[in-house]
Amino acid sequence: MTKETLRQHYKTLRASLDTEAVADQSLAIANQVLQLPIWEYTNYHIFLPIENKIEVDTSYLLSVLQGKDKSVILSKSNFDTHTLQHILLQENTRIALSKFGIPEPQQGVEILAPSIDVVFVPLLAFDKKGHRVGYGKGFYDRFLKQCAPQARFVGLSFFEAENKIPSDSHDIALDYCVTPKNTYTF
Repeated sequence: MTKETLRQHYKTLRASLDTEAVADQSLAIANQVLQLPIWEYTNYHIFLPIENKIEVDTSYLLSVLQGKDKSVILSKSNFDTHTLQHILLQENTRIALSKFGIPEPQQGVEILAPSIDVVFVPLLAFDKKGHRVGYGKGFYDRFLKQCAPQARFVGLSFFEAENKIPSDSHDIALDYCVTPKNTYTF
């Protein structure tokens, strides 16, 4: 399958999930993440779900991070350069929807990518080697390349791994991917 075929297939699968299934599966993913060997770190980057794309609801994971007193970092997208700016989540951080429907911090303390220890990565599909398919704009590949070599990348997916998906030289593989039922280590 091509990346575009995979994108369409997984968008269709997501569209079949109702609100209750998204909530239940997102909670199961957060519970699975608790078993990963990633909790000794300090700075965690998390995405806030885009509702109309039926992404994993990371609010459960956000609660875990805050309960463990971790520094949480959110991104603000620049669609002109296809890059992300990383902002520390604080009590006074105002979140608003961008014109693309992405919940983003409006301003705040910028954190540079090399300072981020763990990145929770949105995706549409992934394979058994840790390759992933996103929305195709390369935001996360650019971001992950800027992270320190010891940073850990954790994909979150409602669905299980494909056997193999196409990958390009600029693609950055995951260290883990967590689904409601399984945790994959690469």
